[in-house]
Amino acid sequence: MILQALVDYYRRKCDDPDPVQRLPAFGLEQKEIPFILEINAAGELLQLRDTRELQGKKKVAQVFRVPIGVKKTSGVAANLLWDTLEYVLGVDTKGKPDRVAEQHSAFRARIAALPEATRQDAGIQAVLRFLDRVDVPQLERQPAWADALEANAVMSFRLQGDMDLVCQRPAVVHAALNTTTDDDAPQAMCLVTGEHAPIERLHASIKGVWGAQTSGANIISFNARAFESYGKTERQGENAPVSRAAAFAYTTALNHLLRKDSPQRMQVGDASTVFWAERQDPFETIFGDIFQDNPDASTDKVEALLNAVHSGHWGPLEKDLRYHVLGLAPNAARISIRFYHCVTLQELGQCIAQHFEDLTLVRGPNDPQYPSLFRLLTAVALQNKADNIPPNLGGAIVNSILAGPHVPYPSLWLNAAVGRCRAEQTINYLRAAAIKACLNRQIRHAQFLSSSQFASARASIETSLSPSFEQEFLPMLDLSNHHPAYRLGRLFAVLEKIQEEANPGLNATIRDRYYGAASSTPVAVFTTLLRLKNAHLKKLLPGRTTVFEKLLGEVLGPLNDFPKHLPLPDQGRFALGYYHQRQDFFTKKTDDTTTSKEGAPV
Repeated sequence: MILQALVDYYRRKCDDPDPVQRLPAFGLEQKEIPFILEINAAGELLQLRDTRELQGKKKVAQVFRVPIGVKKTSGVAANLLWDTLEYVLGVDTKGKPDRVAEQHSAFRARIAALPEATRQDAGIQAVLRFLDRVDVPQLERQPAWADALEANAVMSFRLQGDMDLVCQRPAVVHAALNTTTDDDAPQAMCLVTGEHAPIERLHASIKGVWGAQTSGANIISFNARAFESYGKTERQGENAPVSRAAAFAYTTALNHLLRKDSPQRMQVGDASTVFWAERQDPFETIFGDIFQDNPDASTDKVEALLNAVHSGHWGPLEKDLRYHVLGLAPNAARISIRFYHCVTLQELGQCIAQHFEDLTLVRGPNDPQYPSLFRLLTAVALQNKADNIPPNLGGAIVNSILAGPHVPYPSLWLNAAVGRCRAEQTINYLRAAAIKACLNRQIRHAQFLSSSQFASARASIETSLSPSFEQEFLPMLDLSNHHPAYRLGRLFAVLEKIQEEANPGLNATIRDRYYGAASSTPVAVFTTLLRLKNAHLKKLLPGRTTVFEKLLGEVLGPLNDFPKHLPLPDQGRFALGYYHQRQDFFTKKTDDTTTSKEGAPV
């Protein structure tokens, strides 16, 4: 399914109306060529041209469509009319002259192996003349020579007067396309296309997956007998037969999606996530902006998506357009599939809208309306550093978002958010939003299971959920929520507020000393805190004391006793109750309205 979708995307991009966006035909690939040897018909060097341009702080080489490169290991294997400086010119850069001589011979042999008619091409003849008398002193006088020599850079040839490289000339391309299939390649049914065709033995490497080998890794590969089928040990590709054309198509498409600065990829934790549609669509390039940490761009795009979800105005063709979202993670020399979803645009929009609805929470003026996934992840990481984000968390969250509104978020997210609140005694907007989203998903998942026909699955519901199934948490303070943990969180916030008003300018409050114990073992803390609050109330004006006493009575009303221990989900409810109550203290209220148990003005 995944490979087939990538092959379909490759075919679409081959016919892209924008020539710059077209993918190369079978037998060709897109390659950065930093340096070009410009020669005349007599094989004389005119200049060593540097194609690199400064982008930010780095120099980026120009991309050319060239004959597909061979898969190199430790041996010597040359590409057709393009390769590193050692292969092309036979100049030693690493102190291994014998190996360089062998590499240069392989480069020339690759050209000599072309059909006779192809070798008569003017560009090939010029290259052969140049190689017959490589003038190293002349090369050393070129301004770009020092950079090329130091990096053993990739280079190719261009004939004077041509716009294309020599390896892009029609005769060379035709020869490359007609010699990509080995004569001894076994014939079998391709698992991707269903056609009877030559099978690819080694698939091209996938580059751009964060954390994988820089030289590239593979989705399909076999390198040990334990992974191979009986009798299919000599040619590894026979274990998962994929035709050469299909293997080229899916690897080219995936490398295109994973390329640098691609608008169709995003990094979510350790999961390199790519996305594409079954046909051209503007949302194909803005999907990643919704989750990225770019408030100026993402806010408008999220609002546009939510408006389309709520209004149903998708356009005549967009509604049923299917989108593919693929998450890839490194696994030694291989790439593992972290998640894959194929959904319609309408379903995708509804899933994303539900995600942001689950995160919706009363917030301060500087808090983002639609927090990015990166901010949510760093908020629950040690020291708020991206390096400390749990490796599998980002991909698991995206998987839950796209799986539907009834699929709970990973428990690791709730654990990390609650753990950070306890460790730092700080319940900020992002952590509270993560806790609210996780708890609401758990509640919705429990209700979904209870209404399904699988009664046995009910046993897996957390014991912290009420038998009657509690209501989902609101974005703001909910006076009708009688859950003990939520009430205790509110109570802790009220006691802290009393202490702050009784002791203006206090550097440390009860939160700094007691939050961890209060959220996990309430009975050991709250009896002491309630006794201490009497001393604080005596310092306040009578009117203010009356306000706090009424508020304490409202909060404590449904509580029968202080629990000895709160499980982790209830610690999340405690944190959310604390956050809601604290935010309510700083919310401006009108004189003639208050909030009823249902949250309506009375």
